Amino acid sequence: MSEASRPLALTSGEPAGIGPDLCVLWAQHARSQDVVVLADRFTLTGRARQRGLPLTLHDYQPDHPVSCAAGELTILHLPQAKPSLPGEPDIANARFVLDLLDRAVHGCQQDEFAGMVTAPVHKAIINDAGIPFTGHTEYLAERTRTAHVVMMLTGGGLRVALATTHLALRHVADAITDELLAHTLIILHQALRTQFHISQPRILVSGLNPHAGESGHLGDEEQRIIIPVLARLRAQGMLLEGPLPADTLFQPHHLQHADCVLAMYHDQGLPVLKYASFGAGVNVTLGLPIIRTSVDHGTALDLAGHGNIHTGSLTAAIALAATSGTPHG
Repeated sequence: MSEASRPLALTSGEPAGIGPDLCVLWAQHARSQDVVVLADRFTLTGRARQRGLPLTLHDYQPDHPVSCAAGELTILHLPQAKPSLPGEPDIANARFVLDLLDRAVHGCQQDEFAGMVTAPVHKAIINDAGIPFTGHTEYLAERTRTAHVVMMLTGGGLRVALATTHLALRHVADAITDELLAHTLIILHQALRTQFHISQPRILVSGLNPHAGESGHLGDEEQRIIIPVLARLRAQGMLLEGPLPADTLFQPHHLQHADCVLAMYHDQGLPVLKYASFGAGVNVTLGLPIIRTSVDHGTALDLAGHGNIHTGSLTAAIALAATSGTPHG
């Protein structure tokens, strides 16, 4: 099956959160992308009923057309262990949430799906069920046997990638090694070329410490690790600027000619992007052998079934997955 004719897989995420709401709300308008929703059909129909919205479900059949009409979804039904109540996660459904991801990964690996888009999951519930789970990024790396992946968010005119992801702050400095930083930059550079179609990506790299280490007076990671890695990769042809102080990095005179920022840790770069993207940001996992994008927000349990929910991030995630080039070219 050609890439153009393959649908995307959309996993509906934590069934007690807003993932099912997002699917129902997104379905209210006619779409141009072919998307198969992986979900429990009864949760979707129940959520549509709670919101007073029309929803007709069509069973997914490979090689058959996918419905893009308003008020309709093509669904690949996976049953939950227990019915879910909006806002009340149940550990009995933790395995179901991971089953959605496993089925989407399998479909992508078998060229059944062109890529996968993920609605939010509830990490604590999965861990409470006795299943160690750090996040989508790490789980998908393990399922695809990918040694090194990179988390990148895009939105608000910015792209921000992370050298480390879901890691306690006290462990970040030890994690920033020559090998990690070099691998991260190589994956990021390659993905910007192949998936984002940028022939010569220009990447801004932040320092780890305040003022990028103040020439070694506020930490030596810049002098000892970051500067040598950047010099070595520049010699290989990469366009890299840094290390730059994170507190002044996100200014127009730095960003105007840049294609991406690499931040050293999660909360160094993502608050800026999420402020700029106003709920329309997209999380992308780079380095996987498959295309994966996601919403940039959580399960919002308090809004499930009734709250004012915006589908901007989901719509952007689907659009980006549909236009991404093949990973690794």
